[in-house]
Amino acid sequence: MMKLSYEIISLRLKHTFRTARESSDSRQNVICRVQHQGIEGWGEAAPSAFYGQDARTVTRVLDSMAGKLGSDPFALEAISSEMAGHFPAEAAARAAVDMAMHDIVGKIVDLPLYRILGLDPGKTPQTSVTVGLDTIESMQAKARELGDVPMLKIKLGTHRDVEIVEAIRQVSQASIRVDANAAWTAKEALEKISAMREYNVELVEQPLAADDLEGLRWLKKRVDVPIILDESVRTAADIPSLVGCAHGINIKLMKCGGLREALRMICVARALDFTVMLGCMVETSLAITAAAHLSPLVDYTDLDGHLLIEKDPYSGVGVVDGRLILPERPGIGVVASSGMGAGV
Repeated sequence: MMKLSYEIISLRLKHTFRTARESSDSRQNVICRVQHQGIEGWGEAAPSAFYGQDARTVTRVLDSMAGKLGSDPFALEAISSEMAGHFPAEAAARAAVDMAMHDIVGKIVDLPLYRILGLDPGKTPQTSVTVGLDTIESMQAKARELGDVPMLKIKLGTHRDVEIVEAIRQVSQASIRVDANAAWTAKEALEKISAMREYNVELVEQPLAADDLEGLRWLKKRVDVPIILDESVRTAADIPSLVGCAHGINIKLMKCGGLREALRMICVARALDFTVMLGCMVETSLAITAAAHLSPLVDYTDLDGHLLIEKDPYSGVGVVDGRLILPERPGIGVVASSGMGAGV
């Protein structure tokens, strides 16, 4: 039988992270380990209060799953399906186990995950780096601090949104993506997106409420900037209803429950002619690297959660000139950072 164990870790953020609906200075994530015949796979849960999750809900799921993983680490689909059936609302916990299982499989066959999936590590896209909501002066300072990163994602959702984008453009030549986190009405979104055109905004993420599909259809017909939906889509089953509402979707392992469901989402999105972004919560390099292995399949990445924390306990995916560099180690390819313990 495979053995599961876990540890709750506290992550302090470099800056207070604000969106249109919340702010925080720290996060509690859960590191999961699965052992099989001397091989250990690692996974991470980054629970979101927006989805009714926290570290305690994650550990309750992991406690329940501890004796149910069986003895076959290659039974990825069966384990994933069982977890989804028993814990449909606990996607972050499921993602942690899913990652750990994929990590074990890669280590057994001694190949990095992207090789197992048949993907080309040379085709990873550039990732954006997020600037959270703050005063305009503070947001400008954060943009300057990031230096010459090629892409910024700017959190919006205030009455000064256009001023914020203008101010960021004054101090950065990076490509700008904006994320309203569902804060705008349809009319407000049209006005703001139109006003931002002169600042070369690349895309707009989740402009309206997650369930305002009528408003999204109305808006999509009236703007020429790509709209990417995040809160409106969690799993592959959500995607068909979004046809005509947006140009693309944002997939996060913590929303969908892991790598297997993320792959299904990519397939469904492509079949329905959506572009695809890979996003994240505030995560260490463990979960960020797991998602990054899928990045050769997508159009956009926003895999910067590990860059928002002060001391990343893990090392994995790299970033060179904004582009993701996948590790060549087997499995997910993550190791403990120098001087940081990774015991669970």
